[in-house]
Amino acid sequence: MLIIEIILIVCTTFAAISIVLTSMKTGIPPAPSSYKTRRVIAEATDNSGTGPIVDLGSGWGTLVVELAKKHPYRQVSGYELSYVPWLFTWIRKSLSGLDNLILYRRDFLDADLSDASVLTCYLFPGGMISLEDKLKDDNISDVLIISSTFALPSAEPIRVFRVKDIYRTPIYLYRF
Repeated sequence: MLIIEIILIVCTTFAAISIVLTSMKTGIPPAPSSYKTRRVIAEATDNSGTGPIVDLGSGWGTLVVELAKKHPYRQVSGYELSYVPWLFTWIRKSLSGLDNLILYRRDFLDADLSDASVLTCYLFPGGMISLEDKLKDDNISDVLIISSTFALPSAEPIRVFRVKDIYRTPIYLYRF
């Protein structure tokens, strides 16, 4: 029994350190979207075409897995830097057989997002500034952006939903 306890302590310590270090690098810990928020975002993708959907900062996979299930004939991708949430999502993907879901353990700011027709995100104010800069620098256009909680700093949303939760979480839609 002592070996199992040591293994659990080592794994838990590794997971905690990994999440803390990545959170220090990115400026925010991986936080799952609530059920109600995921439902509003998923519904916002209903009439968004047939092109790829990309989740920027897919965290524990709650949204990206739901989107892959909702759109089985579309490519859905998730970018996550933090190893443990990425691994957790990869296991969920493997067990659910979602062949249309691709997971990347890398920074979306270094990725080519030009093929995406939808970008979803739950970032933080600094992350939204970086995203807007990337969109402009890479000349990305004709993409639907769905952002939970935080707005793009200098873009006007085409629509803002308010989730029926305690926070009245805003969901911003942009056509960039």
